[in-house]
Amino acid sequence: MGNAQPTNKTGRKVVSKKLENAGKTNILSLREHGLDEIPVQVFEIKGMKTLDVSQNKIKNLGSRLAVLTELKSLNVDQNLLVPGSLAPVAKLSKLQIFSAGGNQLGAASSSAPALPALPASLKQIKLDHNSFSSFPPPLLLLPKLEKLDLSHNNLAAVPSEISSLVNLTELNLDFNVVVSLPSSMGQLKKLKTLSLKNNQLRASNTNFSDKNPQPIPASLFEDTPLIDLNLHNNPMTSTTLNEFEGYDKFLARREKIKTKDIYGGALTNLDVCGLK
Repeated sequence: MGNAQPTNKTGRKVVSKKLENAGKTNILSLREHGLDEIPVQVFEIKGMKTLDVSQNKIKNLGSRLAVLTELKSLNVDQNLLVPGSLAPVAKLSKLQIFSAGGNQLGAASSSAPALPALPASLKQIKLDHNSFSSFPPPLLLLPKLEKLDLSHNNLAAVPSEISSLVNLTELNLDFNVVVSLPSSMGQLKKLKTLSLKNNQLRASNTNFSDKNPQPIPASLFEDTPLIDLNLHNNPMTSTTLNEFEGYDKFLARREKIKTKDIYGGALTNLDVCGLK
């Protein structure tokens, strides 16, 4: 324990060399090294700013991770992490980028919370492919968060409290089962990109009312700077979308910036947001 060594072709010498270099650069990648825990030597590099231990077999990050107080970027994608295993992340007060996609953080069999309280410093979070069935509450307490990826989970709803993410610019909810969005999303005054491919957004008719609310609220179209919306493969047609309140304002806003090509042409031919 505490002296985990790689079991794949990279070998101990390669890891030792990487650790030596990391002591000088404060950047370390042990991606795909067959590790079942983070090597104890990593925690001796107190000035570490970037750590990548993705594509290993790690089940728990270990309490010693908290000593890396200068860490700004942490990638633990594609490991075996479960609810309760991320507790040390809460103490990384300078962390800005956190990626933990492809784990088991939403495992229903666990009584532990999927996520701990997260550092308020976080600006980017990636939690795709984790079997979340509900929106993890700690994510709603991050006022500096700019980019959030919760794609490939099992989310049916977006909580109204998402309005607290006042600096959010990009939200990826692709491949979930979302049926509607809360009107509070209109309070996301910096949101520019929203991707909802392969969800369950639908409208049986467009005679919207309190009993039949518009699944994509008018406030999202009218009150945010949203310019990139992807609804590909939802059970809805472009004809229906065109009847949504506020959609005309969304199209007008996109038309103004399309010629500037500030998104590398990404807006071209997306006038119906990926719908037929």
